[in-house]
Amino acid sequence: LTKVKHPWTNGQVERMNRTIKEATVKRFHYDDHTQLCIHLADFIAAYNFGRRLKTLRGLTPYEFICKQWTDEPELFKIDPIHQMPGLNT
Repeated sequence: LTKVKHPWTNGQVERMNRTIKEATVKRFHYDDHTQLCIHLADFIAAYNFGRRLKTLRGLTPYEFICKQWTDEPELFKIDPIHQMPGLNT
C-alpha cells in the first residue's frame, strides 16, 4: 500500500510495472508459465544488479540499497547484502 499523502509512489510502482511488461510479455511469446517466470527472474536480476540509473546517481538499484544500508542501517530490518543471490544463499 502507498503511504498517505505520497501519491507519487503509486506512479513509481506503475512505471516499474510498465518497464517489466515492456521487457517481457510485450516482446516475447511464452509457451508456458514456467518460461515467463524464468524470464522475469532473469530480467529482475539484470535490472537490479546491472542497470545503472540516473535517478540513483549512476548506481544500480542493489548498489543504492547497500549504500543506504551502510549510511542508515536503522531503516532496515534485514541486511540487504545477505539477499544477494550467490555464495551467501
